[in-house]
Amino acid sequence: MRYRRLGKTGLMLSEVGFGGEWLERNPVEESVSLLQDAGEMGINIIDCWMPDPKSREIIGKAIAGKRDQWYVQGHFGSTWQKGQYVRSRDLTFVKPAFEDLLERLHTDYVDLGMIHYIDTDEDFDRSFNGPFLDYVIRMKEKGVIRHIGLSSHNPRTAIRAIETGLVEMILFSINPAFDMMPEDTELDTLLTDPECYKGSGQGIDPERAKLYQLAEEKDIGITVMKPYAGGRLLSAQSSPFGTALTPVQCIHYCLTRPGVSSVLCGYGSRAELDAAVAYETASEEEKNYAAVIAGAPRHSYLGQCTYCGHCRPCPKDIDIAMVNKFYDLALMQAEPPMSVSAHYRDLPHTASECISCHACESRCPFGVKVSDRMKKISELFGI
Repeated sequence: MRYRRLGKTGLMLSEVGFGGEWLERNPVEESVSLLQDAGEMGINIIDCWMPDPKSREIIGKAIAGKRDQWYVQGHFGSTWQKGQYVRSRDLTFVKPAFEDLLERLHTDYVDLGMIHYIDTDEDFDRSFNGPFLDYVIRMKEKGVIRHIGLSSHNPRTAIRAIETGLVEMILFSINPAFDMMPEDTELDTLLTDPECYKGSGQGIDPERAKLYQLAEEKDIGITVMKPYAGGRLLSAQSSPFGTALTPVQCIHYCLTRPGVSSVLCGYGSRAELDAAVAYETASEEEKNYAAVIAGAPRHSYLGQCTYCGHCRPCPKDIDIAMVNKFYDLALMQAEPPMSVSAHYRDLPHTASECISCHACESRCPFGVKVSDRMKKISELFGI
């Protein structure tokens, strides 16, 4: 296993990390064994955003006696209320949830104290101007957390966090499907020029490119979530490129982004763990993602939401791109993941409010039947 420095924190993280989201789906002892196996393979970073007792207790059992061998990302704002995950900035819930994390992991500190999931300016302002942030800083001053981090899926929010000078690292969703959204100036070309996919990477979102560059300049380390886009990239049927990538190719893509230190994959089995760790011994040919993307069918984005936001504005103020993103993530599993459902329900306006005016469809550069999708999304999430 190779290790990379996590920016100014100075922590040396394994290139392949452990995203703990799927731990609770298997029997306790099976998940404990899987995490222990990962440690023996040299993995030393685990993210625990999950507030449910089962996931936290699994991690606690797995790292017992080996706490100093693991770096833990523990989240402020991920709470467990009435048997459900709820994202909150209310200290009435935030404090006991974080204290519960320490107790179940049998530790008195967290290496990376993560400000949990901020994707909007409103949530950023609320979180960074009030008692929530004061509590995080107080935990840092007491040594309960060693470094302050933040998790986000929005490059603009992540950039704002870096510019505060307070955040030392970020957990960000990175993969070629999320990154390689065609730029505004190239949308017409995408639809008319069969050669537009030759020479991969030309459509990378400028905001995401700016984030990676800024992280490198400011020495802000990045750990990666969703490297496989919820499994979407591993199947030709679900991949927006019309062809499948391997776990090794996805991991290599992430590790070639500026500032990235570790890629935290989710594992439901030993086979999935082995497939990710195989990156460490893979050949350059096996890592080559560029050839796959460069040869992608021209129509690979047609009919598929790329979350570009060109469908706006919506008369009902629905964040169509975000609604579609949660829907696509939910479809990657037999049942919608608890976290995805919770984040969807937390949106101020959901798919059920769609009035089928079709105005968004006239603006979509990829021909997505938004109205039809809104009906399916409402049925799936029940709201």
